Amino acid sequence: MKFFNREREINEILRILNREPDDIYFIYGPLNSGKTALINHIINNELKKSNKKYAVFYVNFREYDISSMDNFVEALFEIDENSKEKTIKSYIESFTKSVNDIINLYYGIKVPEPILNKLFGEKEKGRLVFKFIRDLFMSLNKKGVQPVFILDELQMIKDIVMNGKKPLLKSLFQFLVSLTKERHIAHCLCLSSDSLFIEYVYNTGELEGRAKYLLVDDFDKETALKFMDFLAIEENINLTNEDKELIYSYVGGKAKDIKYVVEESTFKDLREVLDFMLNDEISKLDMFLEVLDYSKPKIEIGNKVIEIKKEDIIKALKLFKDEYEVNKKDISLPVYVYLVKKNILFLNPQKGILKPQSFLIWNAIKKLV
Repeated sequence: MKFFNREREINEILRILNREPDDIYFIYGPLNSGKTALINHIINNELKKSNKKYAVFYVNFREYDISSMDNFVEALFEIDENSKEKTIKSYIESFTKSVNDIINLYYGIKVPEPILNKLFGEKEKGRLVFKFIRDLFMSLNKKGVQPVFILDELQMIKDIVMNGKKPLLKSLFQFLVSLTKERHIAHCLCLSSDSLFIEYVYNTGELEGRAKYLLVDDFDKETALKFMDFLAIEENINLTNEDKELIYSYVGGKAKDIKYVVEESTFKDLREVLDFMLNDEISKLDMFLEVLDYSKPKIEIGNKVIEIKKEDIIKALKLFKDEYEVNKKDISLPVYVYLVKKNILFLNPQKGILKPQSFLIWNAIKKLV
């Protein structure tokens, strides 16, 4: 399927990548809002129109079980089986010389096995790893190639410590600041669907003046209806205005859900498809609430462990009976943190707004509470 819309986000990210690196960019949004698809579209299509040369290094931490510093290093690097270089300096020189195309896309940072073993064997792994990446990016930059460092699902490393002491995330942030704000040698894009992680980064002040935030949200209604027209043409089916309004009333602007509905409706009754999806969401939410009768979930806030009560969950969800968006101050911190962790609510930390992760969940809430 062809990529649809997102012109505003595409143009904003292209403007970022076409100027000198100066900030870390956090790209966030609800589950399945299209963050990774957007970035892949820009890399594989839009950057090819540029006169600049790019070396894009994409790392997705979701693909790994990140529980230690070794796992972090393993996620960052891929073995370069074509290189026989044994020293870091000579490898960086040969790697830089081999970069000639406008777009050079790497999944992970390529290194020969002997150098990777050295990175793993180093006691102070973070120090050598960051130095290697910095020197590689500096070498590319001097050749006129713009490094772009993309870290997807960055929240996966939040609890990792370096050498049993310093939080890895803190050291990584300091390193990314050095690449962007201080040396201006690489663009750093951090993607996450974990809005609590974005809130943590946004509110700690650790990156104040050094980071910016870009929300990739679900489609608004006008765009969602146009997306349905686009899909109808792709699938060679007819959708009436009433059909489109019905689809939107069930799934809103969630692109993945809209796509599923349109594709299923090519051989099923539209109302049947939508009712199945909604009933499935109602069953999940009903089970979630029923389990609360038997469990005593707890959430850690700061140094305190707080028990979450079912009546407080119900009270919070009832706020969404008539409103799609609610100010986060209207719900106690432990309760909204728990509901966000359970992927029932999504938090926009810049606006301080909570909303259901999807229209389907919103409709389920309205049916059940």
